[in-house]
Amino acid sequence: MIPAQFDAKQVEKKWYDYWMQNKYFHSTPDHRTPYTIVIPPPNVTGVLHMGHMLNNTIQDVLIRRARLKGFNACWVPGTDHASIATEAKVVAKLKSEGINKSDLSREEFLKHAFDWTEKYGGTILEQLKQLGCSCDWDRTKFTMDEDMSASVIKSFVDLYNKGLIYRGYRMVNWDPEAKTTLSDEEVIYEERQGKLYHLKYQIEGSNEFVTIATTRPETILGDTAICIHPEDERYFHLKGKKAIVPICNRVIPIIFDEYVDMEFGTGCLKVTPAHDVNDKTLGEKHGLEIIDIFNEDATLNSFGLHYEGKDRFDVRKEIEKELETIGALVKVENHVNNVGTSERTKAVIEPRLSDQWFLKMDELVKPAIKAVLESDDSSEQRTGQSQIKLHPSRFNNTYAHWLNNIRDWNISRQLWWGQQIPAYYYGDGKEDFVVAESINEALELAKTKTGNANLTVNDLRQDPDALDTWFSSWLWPISVFGGMMDPENEEFKYYYPTNDLVTGPDILFFWVARMIIAGYEYTGEKPFSNVYLTGLVRDKQGRKMSKSLGNSPEPLGLIEKFGADGVRVGLLLSASAGNDILFDEELCNQGKGFSNKIWNAFRLIKGWEVANIEQPESSKVAIEWYEAKLQKTLAEIEDNFEKYRISDALMAIYKLVWDDFCSWFLEMIKPGYQQPIDKTTFDKAIEMLEANLKLLHPFMPFLTEEIWQHIAERTPEEALIVASWPEMKAFDEKLIADFDFATEVISGIRTIRKDKNISFKETIELKVVNNEKASTHFDSVIMKLGNVVDLVYVDEKVNGALSYRVKSNEYFIPVGGNVDLDAEVAKLEEELKYTQGFLRSVQGKLSNEKFVSGAPEQVIANERKKEADALAKIATLEQSLASLK
Repeated sequence: MIPAQFDAKQVEKKWYDYWMQNKYFHSTPDHRTPYTIVIPPPNVTGVLHMGHMLNNTIQDVLIRRARLKGFNACWVPGTDHASIATEAKVVAKLKSEGINKSDLSREEFLKHAFDWTEKYGGTILEQLKQLGCSCDWDRTKFTMDEDMSASVIKSFVDLYNKGLIYRGYRMVNWDPEAKTTLSDEEVIYEERQGKLYHLKYQIEGSNEFVTIATTRPETILGDTAICIHPEDERYFHLKGKKAIVPICNRVIPIIFDEYVDMEFGTGCLKVTPAHDVNDKTLGEKHGLEIIDIFNEDATLNSFGLHYEGKDRFDVRKEIEKELETIGALVKVENHVNNVGTSERTKAVIEPRLSDQWFLKMDELVKPAIKAVLESDDSSEQRTGQSQIKLHPSRFNNTYAHWLNNIRDWNISRQLWWGQQIPAYYYGDGKEDFVVAESINEALELAKTKTGNANLTVNDLRQDPDALDTWFSSWLWPISVFGGMMDPENEEFKYYYPTNDLVTGPDILFFWVARMIIAGYEYTGEKPFSNVYLTGLVRDKQGRKMSKSLGNSPEPLGLIEKFGADGVRVGLLLSASAGNDILFDEELCNQGKGFSNKIWNAFRLIKGWEVANIEQPESSKVAIEWYEAKLQKTLAEIEDNFEKYRISDALMAIYKLVWDDFCSWFLEMIKPGYQQPIDKTTFDKAIEMLEANLKLLHPFMPFLTEEIWQHIAERTPEEALIVASWPEMKAFDEKLIADFDFATEVISGIRTIRKDKNISFKETIELKVVNNEKASTHFDSVIMKLGNVVDLVYVDEKVNGALSYRVKSNEYFIPVGGNVDLDAEVAKLEEELKYTQGFLRSVQGKLSNEKFVSGAPEQVIANERKKEADALAKIATLEQSLASLK
């Protein structure tokens, strides 16, 4: 018994459990060609949001299609330990329990962190299952798994031994909330309204002052010089003199350097080497003192004098008042400037001098640049194409700009959650360390380096910092298959390089480019061939979705309301590569409506009685046409997939099923009321339905599997998920064009029936003047769908008949007694008179030279179109009148 309604909730659980039980998602190396995708690992503590929904739906479409096409499809899922975000959550949890991180040992803290991830870490992966994602869950990886961590450590040691990793005292981006350094890519710059403070610095030994403008008055407590351009005549007399910093009264030198812009402000620059990267360069050049005024949480330290322990922004307000009180504040202006914020915590970044670990990037990036931006014209294979393609290709420029301007990567973080840096110190000097994969290896290296054979592991202390999370995930396509630890293993050699990567452009630098760099460094090969960059999911007003705006729907709530298939269709219908998606719940409702349309079409077919009777001509030609239309659409779908136009591929299938299959094909073959359908046509209808289900399955897996299993009893080997993608065959374009012409003829009949109140049950005659020499192949279909009892080709117009045109063909329907001929003539004459008047009005405008010369080009074009439409309508009305008189 086929249910009257499609119950998405019941169907989704049933078929996902069935797919899991039969291990359809699991892949092992075999004789088939592999098709591999690795999931962009979401944060281990994350929950499903709209971006995840879009990204993973696209991946599932690709993997399910590959499975149907006979590839050994492998989609590797997993999660990222997200060092900054997760550590912050664990610290907050501990704080709520009255425990401070500083009171714990590293081992104790990590136990709490692992307990946290064990409790919350699988949430997002379970949610992906509700969406229908067919990942190989047996392969689920976590970036802190033992083997994954070993891969990261091995990578660090290898790069260090190659001279590519070094420890340096540099100005870094400091996140005072997370209390760690960040890479340049993790700093988001925002325009913010601030203030520009003009301060007076007294020249030592005189009553003279110089005025200096700053956006950060609190940093004057770290000033160690004033800098002036050597050619600035206004200040020649200050050479060799010193100035006094307000409040702290520190005496600082006045230096001269061409770095200063004489035209900007007063031409005087305060130099704070500890808190600005350019000031640090000046400080090194002129041998200036370095005074760091901040603690790691951006409160002021002892150099902050009476402000010690206070937050930097509180001090800014208070120091403004003090400067005004002592007469050092000249004026304050509103000022907009770019403020660097932490991508993770949103805290305002502090430039800070610190000992950190860096990876040299200038040589490493070269293969990655070539892979995306240069053609593969090797002697073996001249393809003229890049080895890795970004979709859409406009991101090539963004990618090139970043890699061509790359700086060394700061890979150390002042965190405990993550892979601990494998550097072991045996002394107090900056160079008193060794780098090794284990402490025992480090001990042997340290003995060799020091010549001290009596050293023990107790003499070594490991660097407390952890590695940047991205230094872990850049190995993802390699390490999930064990390629770092055992590059000759069967799985790595079979599945790597992977095929497609689907991700957002916001991590093009963080992750995509770095994976490409790592791929060439460690395997000499690309990690993937194509990168599909999705857009951001925005609301229908174009706003980015966020909790604060309350405009982000709850993904699982959408699935509950519209079904997983409906949500998938709704998302993908508007999701062209790289373009932002203006999400509207109505799209999901449209997807749900599509599900119901397909379900009702299936019920219609299965409700027909089947008999061994002769096949009607109309059904025969209908099948010929639909087979051709299916093949044409299949070619279009394949082309769209080739170009990564996933939304266009879905739209092509949508139109095929809704318009061609449901609206035309089923109508053409539908038997008469309470009449059976012939078995030949029924079998073909089922065959066409099954072909449709195969095309739809990657997009709507639950609905299609449910219908597939209702059609016939299937063994596990015959499930739709492992069926065969439709085979491409040659098709007759003319057959499709002829049918399109026939649909216009049918539409003309239906319009006249509706307008003239001629019942669709009443048979009519149709006489045709075939000026177009149109094919008669679909005449049987025209007769069936128009309820035409007699279709005759004639040489001239038929008087006393209703008429219409399709191109130059003329169609006449002799009127019956229920049509008032005189009233019809009067109605047409009135419409003709009105249209002729409208035409005169339009032509009057177009004959007015002043109007034509002064109106915008688009306005003129619109008027010319009105003229052409009116002329065409007049010709049709005159012909209809002539046929009725």
